[in-house]
Amino acid sequence: MDYIAASQTVREDSRDVAENVDPVSDRLSVDVERYWHEAVSLRYWLIGIVTLGLLFGILLTLLATPVYQATARLEVSRVTADVTNLDALEVESQISELQYLNTQYELLLSRFMAERVTEAGNLARNDAFRDAFNIEGDTGLERQIERALFQNVSIEPITQSSLVDVRFSSSDPVISAEIANLWVQEFVAANYEKRFGANIQARDFLESQIAELRERLAESEQELVEYANANEILVLSGGGDPGSENAGQTLVGADLQALNTALAVAVADRISAQAAVVGGNFPSADPRNQLLTNLSEAEAELAVLRENFGSDYPDVQEKEAEVKSLRSAVSGGSRSLLQSAKIREAELRDQVEKVKQRFLGQQGQGIRYGILKREVDTNREIYDALLQRFKELEASGAGQNNIQIIDEANVPVEPYAPSLPKNIAFSLFASMVAAAALIYLKVALSQTLKDPEDVRRRLHIALLGAIPRNTEGSMVERITERSSHINEAYTTVRTNMNFLTPQGAPGVLMFTSSVPSEGKSISSLGVATSFAQLGKRVLLIDADLRNSKLRDTLDLHDYDKGGLVPLLANQQTDMASQIIHLEDFGFDFLPMGRTPPNPVELLAGDRFSQIIEAARGQYDQVLIDGAPMLALADAIEMSKAVDGVIFVIQTERIKLRGIENALGRLQRSGAKVYGAIVTKVSQNNSAYGYGYGYGYGYGYGYGEERDAEPA
Repeated sequence: MDYIAASQTVREDSRDVAENVDPVSDRLSVDVERYWHEAVSLRYWLIGIVTLGLLFGILLTLLATPVYQATARLEVSRVTADVTNLDALEVESQISELQYLNTQYELLLSRFMAERVTEAGNLARNDAFRDAFNIEGDTGLERQIERALFQNVSIEPITQSSLVDVRFSSSDPVISAEIANLWVQEFVAANYEKRFGANIQARDFLESQIAELRERLAESEQELVEYANANEILVLSGGGDPGSENAGQTLVGADLQALNTALAVAVADRISAQAAVVGGNFPSADPRNQLLTNLSEAEAELAVLRENFGSDYPDVQEKEAEVKSLRSAVSGGSRSLLQSAKIREAELRDQVEKVKQRFLGQQGQGIRYGILKREVDTNREIYDALLQRFKELEASGAGQNNIQIIDEANVPVEPYAPSLPKNIAFSLFASMVAAAALIYLKVALSQTLKDPEDVRRRLHIALLGAIPRNTEGSMVERITERSSHINEAYTTVRTNMNFLTPQGAPGVLMFTSSVPSEGKSISSLGVATSFAQLGKRVLLIDADLRNSKLRDTLDLHDYDKGGLVPLLANQQTDMASQIIHLEDFGFDFLPMGRTPPNPVELLAGDRFSQIIEAARGQYDQVLIDGAPMLALADAIEMSKAVDGVIFVIQTERIKLRGIENALGRLQRSGAKVYGAIVTKVSQNNSAYGYGYGYGYGYGYGYGEERDAEPA
């Protein structure tokens, strides 16, 4: 069952390499697994980091100064109402509610607000505030206060609402509450000034102008009254257009006008009386017309009586006396009326002349009076207009603020920081981040091969087997001991090699590595021993012409005169005479011989290929311990004569990039790399889940104690 599992694994690896498949999921799982096992290997360091982090969090909590936080709540609404309806509503910009709220949040944390709070609270002279934040001296005082405010104020919008909490923290609970309340109060006031600032400024300006005009109007009216009193100017009416008053509307002008009217009437009466005297005609409304009527009637009656009775008749004489009396009355009244009319006319004319002189004297004064009167009227008109506009602005400025204080901050009773649970959680998180960083650095800085599965997933070649690190004595003894883990590991390698091709293991295989001392020579020895134990004819060739390890491992220093080098140099033509049979291992061995001065030239010729072809015809399996890659061409020259290459990699020694470069050189030269053997796998490497081979150590009669021994 172990062989079947091994064969399936090698076939899958070979198929993945042939198809150049590198699944992302596999790579991710390997990375996670590698980080996990690195964490397991560093578990004591990680436990120490986490413990120190927790202790630091507890110590920080105990030593920290208590901080008190006060919270005030605002309501920020975009809906505004104009209760006066005097001015037209402004067209609101078509921005979303979220944009508006975000704008208000930014304004809450602006430098403008910090300056208003600093000025409103007089924080520069507030000793309690300065003590709470250790603000000393006056140098850069404003910047210190601003920094303290910004570092300790915060806002927290309440989800799905227009409410926002403004928080302020300090070591003094009273200061925390005062600053939180001051912050929201100033924000509300600033918003009101922004919305109605134009009306407020206009009202302030009009108020100052109205006060000034009020004083000016009072002064001009006082001056007008004093001038009128000093010059005995009495204005009866203000007829005409405003500001057109002059001396013509004074009492003297009115008197002159009345006297002039009376004089005209007196002249008319005199003329009428004079006409009556001359012609005997009186006006129709004159009472003397009745005397004339009576006189005419009496004269008519007298004429009738004379004609009928004669002049001596008593009635005639009586009527004549009546007529005479009426004539005397009419004549005397006319002269008396004429005389009185003349006297009245003369008196009125005299009065008119006197009033006219007074009127002429007031004309110059009337000009000055008119100027003063127009100034009074102008000041009154301007005053009335400004007063009316002030009342309108006062009414229109009574709009409702869309930002209101819902809850003022109360003085906190208990500190909100430091919080032991929060500090422990933060310390735990920070320590875990530090632990993760340590694991990441360990993995990132260690780019060597740790997980044998990286051979398939990172290097894209088949994994033929993993050889455990030997801790039980001589490696040669462990190879020849069938029950050892080393022997079982190479048995697994041999089994996997038998499935590299449909015909079994390739006939001629070369072992190489990136650098010396990666277990290349021991691996070739172990695989050769395993093939020999299977009953095959095996030839192991020591072809590391620069630094033979097999000679030292097998203690064959007496064979330094013959071997591969004389065959390559054509000094020996009989290969059989140069081959040594190793009875303890069960295979034949062709030693290197003496170290040549020109290894590359010897390997580059056709002689090496001829030797390999001769060995192929005599042995079932030919294994070559080749030179490491380094920057040399030895292994590349030998790869031309073999069926394939087995790459040997030691765990945790060479960076993967160096291994990739070595494999790349081989593959670019045309060599076929069948797979890799990972050597010196320790317990840490086996933690990746690979283990020491594919099931070796089972079924050979060894109990749990044997399996528990370190390999």
